[in-house]
Order: sequence, then C-alpha cells, then structure tokens
Amino acid sequence: MSSVIAVENLSKKYIISHQKQERYTALRDVLTDGAKRFTHKLTHPFAAPESDPTHEEFWALKDVSFDIQQGDRVGIIGRNGAGKSTLLKILSRITEPTSGKVSIKGRVASLLEVGTGFHPELSGRENIYLNGAILGMSKAEIKKKFDEIVAFAEVEKFLDTPVKRYSSGMYVRLAFAVAAHLEPEILIVDEVLAVGDAQFQKKCLGKMESAGSEGRTVLFVSHNMVALKSLCEKAIWLNAGSVVENGRVEDVVSNYLQNGAPVNMHQVWGDRESSPGNKSVRLHSVKISYEGEASGESLTVASPVDLEFEFWNFEQNALLSFSVFLYDNQEVCIFNTGSSAEIFPKGVVKGICHIPGNFLNDGVYRVRLLIVRDKSVGLFDFDNVAIFEVHDIEREGAWYGKWPGAVRPTFKWEIMAISN
Repeated sequence: MSSVIAVENLSKKYIISHQKQERYTALRDVLTDGAKRFTHKLTHPFAAPESDPTHEEFWALKDVSFDIQQGDRVGIIGRNGAGKSTLLKILSRITEPTSGKVSIKGRVASLLEVGTGFHPELSGRENIYLNGAILGMSKAEIKKKFDEIVAFAEVEKFLDTPVKRYSSGMYVRLAFAVAAHLEPEILIVDEVLAVGDAQFQKKCLGKMESAGSEGRTVLFVSHNMVALKSLCEKAIWLNAGSVVENGRVEDVVSNYLQNGAPVNMHQVWGDRESSPGNKSVRLHSVKISYEGEASGESLTVASPVDLEFEFWNFEQNALLSFSVFLYDNQEVCIFNTGSSAEIFPKGVVKGICHIPGNFLNDGVYRVRLLIVRDKSVGLFDFDNVAIFEVHDIEREGAWYGKWPGAVRPTFKWEIMAISN
C-alpha cells in the first residue's frame, strides 16, 4: 500500500505570554522602560535583542516523523498537552507548522471539535450543504448522500431548526455523519465521540471500521483505550510533543498504560526533620498499592486499591484519627472516609485505607490526608500526597464511553419474572 500521510521532522512553536507579577504598571514605568530600551539600542546597535521575560517559547510538537499507509486505522494517544490536537490541526490544514514537512494524498475530513464548520444560525439542512462544501464536495455529491446523512444523524425532526438550538449530542451526530458519509480518503476524528450515547458510539466505530476496510484511512484520537483498541490496528504515542512509540496498537497501548501513569504513587521522606509536617507529626511515606502492581499490570476499575501511609508521631499517648479525601481531575470530592480514634505511643504509625474494586470510575485521582488529634484538633493536612490513575477494562456490549457518575460500583441485583 502507498503512503497517504508522510510527516517529516514536524515542529510547532507557540509563544506564551505571562503577566508580570506587579498589581499594576504606572505610566512613568512604561516611559522609563521605553527610554532605557531606546538608549540601549543607540549605545549598543549590534547587540542581540534582550529577551522578554513576559514571553516564553512552547514547542507543542518537536521533530515528529511517521508514515501512514492507505487503509490504516491509526490511534493517537497521549496525555493532555502531549500535542495530539496540534498534530491533527496541522494534518487538517487548520494551522501551519513552524518547521518540517507534511505530505497528504487525498481529501481530508476532520471532526476535531463539536460543531466545527457549522453556522449556528443556519438549519441542520443548510449546514449539511455548507459543511460538505467546506470539505470540497459538489452540491450533486452532497445531495446524493443527503438522506443517508440525515438517517445516520437521527435529526429528521430538527432538520430545519437552527443548529444553535441543538444539544451537543445532536451537534456531534450531524457533524460526524457529514464527515463520514462524504467519502473522504482520510477521516480524522478527535475525542468528540465521547459526547455521544452508546448507540451512537457503536454506529460511529462501525462506520470508521468500514471506512478502513474500504481502503480509506482513519486517524482516531481518544483517551479511552478500550474503544481505541477495538477500532485501530496501529497507534502513535505522543508525549511532550515527541513520538514515544509507533507500532501495533496492542504493544503501544500496553506500554503507554504501564509507563504513562503519574509518578507519585509512592513517595518516601527519609529525613524526619525536613519531611512534611510539624512538631507533632511528620509524614514518612505514602504508597498506592494494588493487585497486579508487581507484574506491571495497570490499575483498573476492577482492582482493589490500598492507600498506605506512615508517619512519625512525636507525642506520647496521642489520640489520633485519620481522614482520606479523594478528588478527581475536576476537583470534585469523590468521597471522604475517616478512621476511628485510637491511642498511639511515640514512633512510626502506619495506616491503610482499603478501597474496594469495582467502585472507582476510570480517571485520575489525587489524595488528601488529614490527621486529627482528640477527635477535633486537626494536627496536619497533607494535600496531594499521592496521584494515581484508574484505567477502564474490556466490557460487554457496545458502550465504550466514559461511565456516567463519580463512581461505578457493582451492586448485587435480583431480577426475576413474575407470572400473571
């Protein structure tokens, strides 16, 4: 098969502006700084320009190279800020690279954000023609596929309603239907499918899979490894703007899950004079442990999790209790659980908080530990003592999206047929 996308030493630089720390800048300061720069330029005409501390270079992509063959279904993975969206925008010709070369053979249809290419004041019908024209289709081609697009998007009742009144789910259904049915040679889809429901996700994944079997190329960005592995044959792992690994999806995803987790799942403070704490208590170690950790397996939603902590207690016969707060990456407190109060002598104290399997949802969590004396006095509040990530698992059915809710427990059910 021939190469349809060739990326050579691709780099993209952005300039980040930083505000100065002063509360305000007086006019005299602006005039003084300007006079200093003017004088410096007159007295040192050949000197290199002074760096601006309020601006910083940020390389979203740095020397990225890869080839994608015709008919490949490729997943692009990486943490937030890895450069995935920047790469897709360059491949979609939305933004220009700073350096490097991109060669693309064929027409590209991109679905990067909900409602990209839609005009909010136009109806769904009008936006189908508008979006199709943006993708390079003739009116005859769009008309030929019109009924299929509408049936796939399931928006018949709202076809003549302005899309500004559509829900995000209706938006993405219509946008994907247009992009997928106008038969582009290359289909690029970002994380927007997470907006849809289970039935819509199944249809989209099936459509992308059939596109690949028909010889078209699919690039799929997702944080959901289960959905990505079900669709893609290959994967590219990006981190900090560079390619970490490019190969079979099973190998790349496995390495990403094992090596991409936050690093502070286990911390030890050996010096009790400088470790976090005060004259009453100081933290010695915190560890997130789970079954399968020793063999390199990922922490999944089915895994029981133990939060283990040790600290130095400097008070004799201290009546201590402990609270654990767990927050998700949206800063929502998932739960707060506390221990009973017990009397401890001076020395090292160890505590373990057991979190059962099939309770946490997939996502990233941070731990806050509170030590309380005499049931009311907060001795110390240790925030961000650990951060860990819980991954999804293979599941039955067609639902590959984020499980709704802060937690996803498995409760005991009883279902039975009752005769008339």
